[in-house]
Amino acid sequence: MFNLRADLKTVFKDRGDDPQYHKATIQYKADSNSINIPIKIKTRGHFRKLSSNCKYPPLFLNFKKSTIPKNSVFNNLEKVKLVTPCQADKYVVYEFLVYKMYNLITPRSFKPSLVKVIYQDTVKNKSSKPYYGILLEEEKQMAKRNHSSPLEKMGLSPEGTEKEEFMKMAVFQYMIGNTDWSVQFQQNIKLIMDDSLNLPIAIPYDFDHAGIVRAPYAKPAPELQLGSTLQRRYRGYCIPEMKQFSAILKSFNELKEDFYALYDGNPLLSISYQSQTLKFLDRFYETINDPKKARKAFSYPCNKSGTGNIVIKGLKKNK
Repeated sequence: MFNLRADLKTVFKDRGDDPQYHKATIQYKADSNSINIPIKIKTRGHFRKLSSNCKYPPLFLNFKKSTIPKNSVFNNLEKVKLVTPCQADKYVVYEFLVYKMYNLITPRSFKPSLVKVIYQDTVKNKSSKPYYGILLEEEKQMAKRNHSSPLEKMGLSPEGTEKEEFMKMAVFQYMIGNTDWSVQFQQNIKLIMDDSLNLPIAIPYDFDHAGIVRAPYAKPAPELQLGSTLQRRYRGYCIPEMKQFSAILKSFNELKEDFYALYDGNPLLSISYQSQTLKFLDRFYETINDPKKARKAFSYPCNKSGTGNIVIKGLKKNK
């Protein structure tokens, strides 16, 4: 647990298109010693940055390596995302577990750390209660770990990314009930590339609109014609031959116990949420292990009269 100290009123008011960095301090205890690390913070995001949606906006924490003590838990960090509680902080825990699920599928994923944060306003001299947060691995760090580099390229088609990794990602998004993503606009997707001769790899993040998270504010885009985020929709591209899904679906079956173990008996989760989530995952596994249901689900983008090929733009201003 750490304290995030700053003029929070000023920071949280700075939610425009070009937020500025503000001075802040991270304070925590290590071996009975109080450690203070000066940093800079600014708001980030799109939906969750809006004050009408969330009290605490997501933040960038910008560290200066020379100010971080040796052996600190914040060592090797430079610019890291802090996922803050939008409403109840239980949804932060739920989203954290989604990141952990994707970590089981592929190392080409963002590593999360679940933390507790006390927000201290240094002007008002007020402190919040401890809230759960997620420190999310930096994009450059994730890319470096995978011997790659980030790629900023808008307008790239899903077919222009590495196929196996894309299919893993798209089936995963279907499993968790997330439709809030697109490769073309890098909507909740980052691209990395390990070599100019290879295709880029699509990496998902920001899962708060996934059905498995059950955030009360989450709704599917109207153009998808879905009743709620609990209604799944496969949003990959058209692959008519189901045999191309065989290896991917087999890998999801092999990971079933590991997925369920994240939820079943987890002391951070209520019994009701555990039950709801396991039933939600049960329905996914019923689908992928029934050839007719699987074909209907994963061939949906081949239906030209459906909504399978709609591109989600999100709230980014640079689109």
